[in-house]
Amino acid sequence: MNKIALLHKGATLSCAMLLTLPATSFAAGFAIIEQSASGLGNAYAGGAAAAEDASTIFFNPAGLTRLPHRQLIAAGHVIAPQANFSNNGTQSLLPGVAVALGGNGGNAGGEAFVPNLYYSMPVNNDLVFGIGINAPFGLKTEYDRGWIGRYHAIESELKTVNINPTIAWKASDQLSLGFGVSAQYVEATLSREIDTGSACVGLLTVAGDPTPVATCAGTFGLTPQQSDGFAEINGDDWSYGFNFGALYQLNDVTRVGLAYRSKVSHELEGDANFTVPAGFSALVGPTQYIDTGAKADVDLPESLSLSIYHDVNDKLSVMGDVTYTRWDRFEELRVRYDSAQADTVTPEQWDNSYRVAFGANYRVDSGLTLRAGVAFDEEPIPNDSLRTPRIPGNDRTWLAVGAQFAASDKMLFDVGYAHLRVADTNINHSDATAGTLIGSYQNEVDIFSAQLTYNFY
Repeated sequence: MNKIALLHKGATLSCAMLLTLPATSFAAGFAIIEQSASGLGNAYAGGAAAAEDASTIFFNPAGLTRLPHRQLIAAGHVIAPQANFSNNGTQSLLPGVAVALGGNGGNAGGEAFVPNLYYSMPVNNDLVFGIGINAPFGLKTEYDRGWIGRYHAIESELKTVNINPTIAWKASDQLSLGFGVSAQYVEATLSREIDTGSACVGLLTVAGDPTPVATCAGTFGLTPQQSDGFAEINGDDWSYGFNFGALYQLNDVTRVGLAYRSKVSHELEGDANFTVPAGFSALVGPTQYIDTGAKADVDLPESLSLSIYHDVNDKLSVMGDVTYTRWDRFEELRVRYDSAQADTVTPEQWDNSYRVAFGANYRVDSGLTLRAGVAFDEEPIPNDSLRTPRIPGNDRTWLAVGAQFAASDKMLFDVGYAHLRVADTNINHSDATAGTLIGSYQNEVDIFSAQLTYNFY
């Protein structure tokens, strides 16, 4: 094979690898449980059994049978994460080439506003209809351009909208059943910078050039870590899933709930766009690093929750639950391109995880209820090498408080606050086109929520 053929073969492989942006913003580790402000005050403990308002459409649709009148809920949550990276020996792509320091990227955690809307309406004594509009998954991280991990990630953003009509049936005085369908829209953006200088050296080395660094700098104007390009992938999709649940009243003061939300399988379609130096385009040829269509299949995972709610007395109620989420569906991300570029695969190998929560409500009087809760939220990322800067997460401990105020018989206001303490987070992530990002993160999250509930008597 001649030198030109080797160059183009290497260029195709390099292009394919560079296009495979780390895929954690497409799947696990970023489920949004912030689906009501009333539940936030309890750290969402007992969500499948509480059924205090129409937000039960998300947590357990069977709970709608506990709502005797039409009800409308509008809620909003401000999620403010902190994700600050500290470098500890990051390595460049090429052996012997020093890392071009560019700072730690600033606070990568981007504030997000997450709204919820729910409406419930009794059909007759035994049937209740409801519809919820919410965002069950989401992510936003963004680093400063030129930071030390710029070849791994710059921006990662995922938005979802879930439209969830439901029906609940009171099968007996003790048992209620509920079922819903979901129409889910997902939109994602991923970007990072491209080390075209190091890619040039790698291509010329494969082609047998005895002085690849000098040739790249002199002939193509490309210097490792100083001749950066930029890649961005955008995609979206509509798909469908379902949820169902059961609520059983053990006695006058205790009920248990079981709820399931299905996986939703998406095929995201969109565009891959590149900005690269002219010398790099001349090196790799007109068929590589060109704007093209792109596709990726992603399963957003299913979950199963078991909850209990117990009235200790007229003033105090306690609740708890455990939720299992099947993140192990996210074994890899395979990206397919409309151009001649080969499919690319990023291994992920995420684990299934559990969330455990406990909470309490104290009714001061008919107009004021105080809430508190704690939770442990297990991170599905299995180890430091599979953690990427797009989702630098770890196990989280929730501390939450909240209150409900009755403005009238018809109108209620809920507010809630939660602080999430994230365990010490290390990263040692290698990428075939970006080198190895080594360091640690200081992470934490604050959540502020408010909710208006209106009952139509």
